[in-house]
Amino acid sequence: MSRIPQASTPRSQTRPAVKTTLTASTSRSRASSPSKPLASTSSPASTPRVRTKSIPKSPSKSVRRESPEEEIPVPKVPALSIKEAIALKRAEAKKAAAKSITSDANLDTFEGLEDAVPGSSLTKKHEDDALELGRWSVKETIERARSTGTLNLASRSLPCLPSALFEIHLAITPDPLESVVQEPSITSTESPSKRQTQRSGPAWFEAQDLQVLKAWCNEIAEIQHEISLFGSLKVVDLHQNKISTLPDTFADLTALTTLDLSHNSLTSLPRNIWTLPALSHLNLSHNALTSLPFGEPFGDGTSSAKGDTWSTGGFFGPVITRATIPLPRLLDLDVSFNKLTASTIDYNNLPSALTKFDLSSNPISSRNAESAVLLRALGSLERLKELRFSYATITDDAFPASLTSGDGARVFPALGLLDLEETQATTGGVQQALSGLKQTLLFDFTKDEPPEDMLRIAVGKKVVKEPWEIEAERRARHRNGQSQGSDWADSLPKETQPAQEQAREARENEHDLFVEGVRRPSCTARPAASDGATSQPERKIDSPASSQCSSVPGSCTSQPPIVNLTNMQYFNGGTQTLTLPPLAPPTRSHTRSFSLAASTLGPSLSKGKIDIALPTPTLPLTVISAQPFAQTLQTLVLSNRKLDLSVVLPSLTSESGFPLLPALEELVLGGCGFGDTVTVMHQGEDSLSAPPKSTEALLPLLTRLFPSLRTLDLTYNFLTSSALRKDALAGLIMASPQDTPARKGLRHLRLRGNRITDLDGFQELAEVFKGHRVLSDWKLEELDLRDNEIAKLPPELGLLPLDVFLVDGNV
Repeated sequence: MSRIPQASTPRSQTRPAVKTTLTASTSRSRASSPSKPLASTSSPASTPRVRTKSIPKSPSKSVRRESPEEEIPVPKVPALSIKEAIALKRAEAKKAAAKSITSDANLDTFEGLEDAVPGSSLTKKHEDDALELGRWSVKETIERARSTGTLNLASRSLPCLPSALFEIHLAITPDPLESVVQEPSITSTESPSKRQTQRSGPAWFEAQDLQVLKAWCNEIAEIQHEISLFGSLKVVDLHQNKISTLPDTFADLTALTTLDLSHNSLTSLPRNIWTLPALSHLNLSHNALTSLPFGEPFGDGTSSAKGDTWSTGGFFGPVITRATIPLPRLLDLDVSFNKLTASTIDYNNLPSALTKFDLSSNPISSRNAESAVLLRALGSLERLKELRFSYATITDDAFPASLTSGDGARVFPALGLLDLEETQATTGGVQQALSGLKQTLLFDFTKDEPPEDMLRIAVGKKVVKEPWEIEAERRARHRNGQSQGSDWADSLPKETQPAQEQAREARENEHDLFVEGVRRPSCTARPAASDGATSQPERKIDSPASSQCSSVPGSCTSQPPIVNLTNMQYFNGGTQTLTLPPLAPPTRSHTRSFSLAASTLGPSLSKGKIDIALPTPTLPLTVISAQPFAQTLQTLVLSNRKLDLSVVLPSLTSESGFPLLPALEELVLGGCGFGDTVTVMHQGEDSLSAPPKSTEALLPLLTRLFPSLRTLDLTYNFLTSSALRKDALAGLIMASPQDTPARKGLRHLRLRGNRITDLDGFQELAEVFKGHRVLSDWKLEELDLRDNEIAKLPPELGLLPLDVFLVDGNV
């Protein structure tokens, strides 16, 4: 309680001091405190009196009222103080510094776009300059290259190599170029600012000689001759520019190992560029070069170089060491897409260490006969592994039969790839010319490296296959008998040949059991005859088994077996569909496709993989009509049966007017190769005599044999307009209930991919619709004439009441 009187007593005694203090506080908070407007309007003399009168005499109440006024915090002033401004500036500086460090770490990682590929050997921690915003300026990039030895000026739209490169690295000023009037600025305002303590360049003991120069994708048209002073350059990449000539001093860069001048406008090269001793990769593609004078710097002979080591002058001048033979270490040479011919290539002085040589898209054989001499010179290169002539002008004249005559082991001894894609060279000519090589010739192209003892050749259209596809095709050729079994067995080791003989005997025994199983049902179905020699069959079967029996008189005295086609592999009882396999595979068959038909060559009979009792004619009606399902068969598919283009009929067909397949509604003969006429054979009763043959028109024959036919598919055959006569079409399409047997009328006729040139027959047939639009005998709904040679469509075809009419793909 002693605290309260002590606070009030000095206040009453020192009132003038309190007045001064209140006046100062009032003036300080006049602008910022909105709770004291009255204090600002009153005079300074009246202010203390007002506040003194408002203070009560009670000590407890005076303490309660004075404490809020003294302890209320003053609101913040909008204007920043000096300390606050300094702190804010420091925070902004730290944020800008952190942002610049992040951008440098993200953008200055790779030396160029090609160096950003994962796994690249050039991807290092301290590589320079990306190609987008935030990269170093040209000048700063040149300065940083002094400590790294690598300079990347790619994609900067430079008209020439900057003069600052020579000034900063060599302390010289290059001579001005005629093609560049004024060089653009090489500084950038967007480049990161340097610290005050950072040096402008590396110390003298940290500097490195320039070894890598990349200036691709610019607009450089000319190179300064002072470029030769960079004697330590090993890699120079100047592709995708506009360079038309190179200075002669460019060939003084004798330390070069990789040189890329592709996609420029070069018409010639410096004379001494063929004397670079360490160059291993040279890319000159997509230029306008007309010659390759490898031996020009050496005079008449490659070993007569006058001096291989000399100085440019002065005590400190660079020493230039030249080779005594053309490019002794060159491994990869790419001169594709130029204007080189065989006569303009110095084939007598080819680099001896070449392993890859690309001459694609060059007029090699244009108006000269030296292409064969060029191939013979290339064949003498002992290390050559890849030789490419794709899309080049080269013919079979470059591959004479005498190319590998004599000692063929010395011609292309290490060649593993010969690319002749889309050239005029043929497979036969190349195979005959290279038949004397020690390598095995392979005309299947894959992405894998060929083995050392094989030569992979690509001729014509290159089809890249997987290794498993090539192996499957090889096995399929052996399985189908395309390769001789005896030669294949002779190539096997001696210990494996008995196993092959046992496997062949097992397959033959299996075949004999199968044929015997086919004979038993036919033998039990008919009554046994007392004498097998006097038994006469009702219908002869045209099959290889019967032909074999007839060829040896007396060996087969029993009835020839009837071929059983009720196997679910051929016949579908649910849809009443019979499908016979094709007899000839397509020209380019897939690796997993195979033929189930019997081969007439003989070796396939012992393999046990196919049914040899299948008939060979395209339309074997003699065999089909003898099956138990002949009266109910509705669909017959005989596609791609090209081996024997004939129709085999039983002899009863000509005597009786009843159809062989009365219920057949759909017949598919696509891809069989039928023309306007077809060979017809009538199988007689005498199995020893050959059946008589005759030639009949195809469409009338099908009309007579299959009166119930509703769908006829003759796509991809060789029918012409001569087969489409009005009478033939009317008999095939129109229904005829009064005939015996009655014809139901055709609904779908598919003639796609034939050789039809005009539609005169359909035009004459359409005239029957003039005057009346409805004919009860007309049943055709679909007509497919795609991919023929029809020049125009007669307007009368619009009268035909068709639902589907397809004519696209014609002329």
